[in-house]
Amino acid sequence: MRRGRRGRRFPLTFRRDPVSWDRQPPTWREARPAVIEAALERAQNRPSGNWYVIGASDAVSPKAPLGRTIAGREIVLWRDPDGEVVAAPGACPHLGAPLKDSTVRCGVLVCHWHGMALTREGVAGWQPLPVHDDGVLVWARLDGAGKEQPLHSPVIPVRPSPARSVNAVYTGVGRCEPADIVANRLDPWHGAWFHPYSFVDLRVTDGPEAGPHPDDDAFVVDVSFRLTSRLVVPVRAVFTAPGPRTVVMRITDGEGQSSVVETHATPLTPHGHRSPRTAVVEAVIATSHRPGFTIARRAAPLLRPLMRTVAARLWSDDLAYAERRWHLRSQPPPR
Repeated sequence: MRRGRRGRRFPLTFRRDPVSWDRQPPTWREARPAVIEAALERAQNRPSGNWYVIGASDAVSPKAPLGRTIAGREIVLWRDPDGEVVAAPGACPHLGAPLKDSTVRCGVLVCHWHGMALTREGVAGWQPLPVHDDGVLVWARLDGAGKEQPLHSPVIPVRPSPARSVNAVYTGVGRCEPADIVANRLDPWHGAWFHPYSFVDLRVTDGPEAGPHPDDDAFVVDVSFRLTSRLVVPVRAVFTAPGPRTVVMRITDGEGQSSVVETHATPLTPHGHRSPRTAVVEAVIATSHRPGFTIARRAAPLLRPLMRTVAARLWSDDLAYAERRWHLRSQPPPR
């Protein structure tokens, strides 16, 4: 496959003889379950510091609170008078009203049951949570849910400069556990088979071996993004799992070099729930070294819905993959 190169005049490749879906090389021999499971186990053993991705930074408004349930814990988020994000327990300390239905007035959360005013200073029995807004995503630290050694801030992958990138955040929910989402992303071999409308010519050129201590725990993938049946954009991408609920795909060669896709799996139900639900929060942070990308950045409000639509189509399939994986794991062993 011809790989893209930085500085190449034309990022597109014209495929003279498109390979039909059923004639592409099978990948099942390379996609060894032991390799995927070993990579997943290593990812789950990496520290998260009890930080959970809540959602997009711009989803937290200064005008109204945002309610979420994370690992079975009800939380509420809003912005204070300085525009900083505040995260706190979602039940009013007075009589338990759902604060997500309350009102924000001048950066103060006002309970709609009895008018109790709540700020980041908290009150007895109700204290805000550690929160981090990185400009793309909002994170909250839930020590009672994570039960790890807390970290002062979340482990955030290296991203392109905000001044040189466009980002969009997609959120979907599936009936599975975070490990099932991560396992899906640590199986790059399924890309061209399961998503033929988006990928072609996929080949995993390097990756970890099965076992607890590989030398390089990353999957290197040469793949082409399909625009039409003959026009494709070839790139090289590297998949890594820096934490137990995060997988990062980074383009290292070709068009969009240095762009990243962060996939975060946030449990909505408590650990071990009989019917688990997990949110996929995927941040696409796109950049390009081409001068024309400045125009794309100016058109970001128009591009973001398109970027979310592309992510939603892929995750329509991948959530089914993750849900199937959970279903098979949750079945009692045959007698």
